[in-house]
Amino acid sequence: MAKEIQLDPPELIERLRDPAKCREAFGEVIKLYGEPLYWQIRRMVESHEDADDLLQNTFMKAWSSIENFRGDAKLSTWLYKIAINESITFLARERKRLNISLDDEESHLVNMIESDTFIDGDELALKLRKAIATLPEKQRLVFNMRYFDEMKYEQMSEILGTSVGALKASYHLAAKKIEQYFADND
Repeated sequence: MAKEIQLDPPELIERLRDPAKCREAFGEVIKLYGEPLYWQIRRMVESHEDADDLLQNTFMKAWSSIENFRGDAKLSTWLYKIAINESITFLARERKRLNISLDDEESHLVNMIESDTFIDGDELALKLRKAIATLPEKQRLVFNMRYFDEMKYEQMSEILGTSVGALKASYHLAAKKIEQYFADND
């Protein structure tokens, strides 16, 4: 399971706003949020190399616009938004590059899971990853955030700009589809 995101340390936010301390503070941001963001991205794109690249892009975008971070949202929320947008943009670009329709994306993701050499999982974990890959992108995202990161619906709502009710419905539908996948693939 991914490392749970901690609350944003207030002194870290203050140091990020101080030009003399910003670079060092941003190094702490990378240490604090790198692993949970990596796993969020990884569960979306399924490839270690792509997740690594997207995580790097996420931190580069965050660094280049850190002076614009006003603190209206939590730092973790802001970083998750960047990471998720990077992942969604990447997936859309890959679909276009590989000429894959949204309907065919499922089989593409399942193939990536089956050929993944970076994760050694038991058969049940592999089956869960495949089941999650069959979900539509938004349901996959919501399921991953709730199930793996144990993220509260309110935080997901801030990140995704979707109502709590809609997120709960997406999660419920995703869970039902995963149950059905397990029932159909025994």
